[in-house]
Amino acid sequence: MADLSTQYMGLPLKNPLVASSSPLTESVDNIRRLEDMGIAAVVLPSLFEEQLTLESAVLDEDLWRGAEEFAEATTYLPDLSTYNTGPDGYLELIRRAKHSVAIPVIASLNGVTPSGWVRYAKHIEQAGADALELNIYTIATDPLRSGADLEEDCCELVHQVKTSVRIPVAVKLSPYYSSLTHMAKRLDHAGADALVLFNRFYQPDFDIEGLEVVPRLHLSHPEELLPRLHWVAIIFGHIKGNLAVTGGVHSALDVVKCVMAGASVAMMASAPLENGVRFIHRVHQDLEHWLEEHEYESMRQMLGSMSHRAVPDPAAFQRGNYMKVLSSYALRLR
Repeated sequence: MADLSTQYMGLPLKNPLVASSSPLTESVDNIRRLEDMGIAAVVLPSLFEEQLTLESAVLDEDLWRGAEEFAEATTYLPDLSTYNTGPDGYLELIRRAKHSVAIPVIASLNGVTPSGWVRYAKHIEQAGADALELNIYTIATDPLRSGADLEEDCCELVHQVKTSVRIPVAVKLSPYYSSLTHMAKRLDHAGADALVLFNRFYQPDFDIEGLEVVPRLHLSHPEELLPRLHWVAIIFGHIKGNLAVTGGVHSALDVVKCVMAGASVAMMASAPLENGVRFIHRVHQDLEHWLEEHEYESMRQMLGSMSHRAVPDPAAFQRGNYMKVLSSYALRLR
């Protein structure tokens, strides 16, 4: 039988299947079921920076001051005091999960500034989390702040958190950097133990009758995997840390592609949310069968085998691919 084991941020995993941050990981019962179905590690739902800010009673009062005068003020921000049961409840979730399952439990912090993050990173470590994922979710709306400024803030945040804890730290990135490979190198230098590609930005929609901007959440589709494979394959070998893919992983073949590109793990959420937790068991079995049929002895044997530096024609990841794709489509006139 093929060896499915892998290493992620120094954590030994029995296979590359990781449950990414989602409602699937928000309760201990769910996490137990995920483990039973073959998941090798879980990433808990994110603790938001706004929740940490709300710990301040003064700021809490400021946020809600005027709500009686402006009715829409009560709907602009969600009730973050109860999301994930708040900061204290989040730490309790880590403690209970660690006592209930044998697989690694990875906490997640979502925000953009160091304020409060270093302190809570320490609390998360003390609660027993095996690792921490920094979910960098930055919307660049200030025209006076350059991309270089935002990148510097991100690297400084990672450095501060990394130097404050001993557990491994991963960084979940968006694809919207002018030089993603350079940014990966900078984060690697800042101390990131892994990079997770990519964060899914949830675009708001317009309610043109109510004249409101409304949230929209759509589960991922397999087509979303392609840009993740592309960039993991390019970055692989240029950083010391591990790589992870999240978004668009819907089958065992997708997992194989992720590992061949250079990812140590493939993270799933949408597929088991759509198909049920037992779907993970099917992916695990399909993965075993695929390796055996193709005579792979281990996951390590295929790691990075389709990366930019490994393929015979690296132009497939560069500008040459653009021309090849366009020329490969034959227009049929009726």
